[in-house]
Amino acid sequence: MRTTRLVLYTMAATLAGCATTPHEPSAQATLEPRSASAAAGRVSLVEHAGAVHAHVEIQGLAPGSEHGFHIHDKGDCSAPDASSAGGHFNPGGTPHGRAGTDPHHAGDIPSVVADAKGEVKADLVLTGITLAPGPLSVVGRAIVLHAKRDDFTTQPSGDSGPRIACGVIASP
Repeated sequence: MRTTRLVLYTMAATLAGCATTPHEPSAQATLEPRSASAAAGRVSLVEHAGAVHAHVEIQGLAPGSEHGFHIHDKGDCSAPDASSAGGHFNPGGTPHGRAGTDPHHAGDIPSVVADAKGEVKADLVLTGITLAPGPLSVVGRAIVLHAKRDDFTTQPSGDSGPRIACGVIASP
């Protein structure tokens, strides 16, 4: 009887361990206005199945406006125009382009479009970056919203204009 209980407890403990899900890295950034704009919001990031999934919520934009959106090299949003964030995150030294096509920087992410209320609610899938430590990690870097749409051609940054919101990507 005692052996049977021991076996049952061991099996229960083993099954409980198998039922847990692996930890998925996550991070977030709070976007604060820069360059005298009213743009502000939040980006929540979760790494899952080989990609980083970003949930974006931004307010304070002109209705229907399109904005370049990029991960920048430095995790510093202290300058009034967010120039302290440096250039686009580009560990591979590749040309600027459209995310999902080659070539493009690791920091190139899809543009976002404001709705009729001047708000963005978007879910983006980002590849070629990670939230885990390493050379492709975006944790500790800045995510920047630009005033204009990204043309995905002009080097090195897509001619997307002033930086109107900036936030540092941080682990919870």
